[in-house]
Amino acid sequence: MESSAETSLLVFHSFLLVSSLTLADQLTVKPGDDVVLQSQAPTEAVIRLLEWIRPDLKSDGDVFFYRNDRSYEKYQHPSYRGRVELKDPKMKDGDVSVILKNVNINDTGTYECRIISSITINERTSSELRHILHLTVVEPGTSVAANIYGDVKPDKIISGGENNDVKLGLGLSFALLFVSVGALCLLKFRNHLKCSKQHFLAVERT
Repeated sequence: MESSAETSLLVFHSFLLVSSLTLADQLTVKPGDDVVLQSQAPTEAVIRLLEWIRPDLKSDGDVFFYRNDRSYEKYQHPSYRGRVELKDPKMKDGDVSVILKNVNINDTGTYECRIISSITINERTSSELRHILHLTVVEPGTSVAANIYGDVKPDKIISGGENNDVKLGLGLSFALLFVSVGALCLLKFRNHLKCSKQHFLAVERT
């Protein structure tokens, strides 16, 4: 019984952490906005390849493609050509975010960032990172089902990819996480008391 309860609480614990990260990666903007698709590489890394894609459009080209110290427009999907650029052309401190300009309804979708980088200390080490976010573009005042988990209506329209509700969501997630950890500790304490009582009764009978 204890093992089952602990497993359930640990699963709940993990779900909260995943939920908080997912919430932070939901962007809702208006048509015509410029939005920052944020992603981060290791601070001291040299970026060998940076690729932003939409999996549903991948066969027709990338959202953004960078390799050998330059971007390649010829590899981009036609609808993104001339509309996507690095937020920081020097990618200082590992900032590999891109700016998507003049968004429209058709830009709604899931975006994936793939980074291949290397760090040279005593010897070169390479790593690959992936980051996924979901962008929703809606007309002001319009509620639409535009969440990757189902029909979830956005609470508000934001511009530039900065969601003021993220901090609240993270706070609630960590509060629930604290409660789950407390419940697990209480469960262990109650089980300890039960075992102690059973041991005492067994000793008393002898």
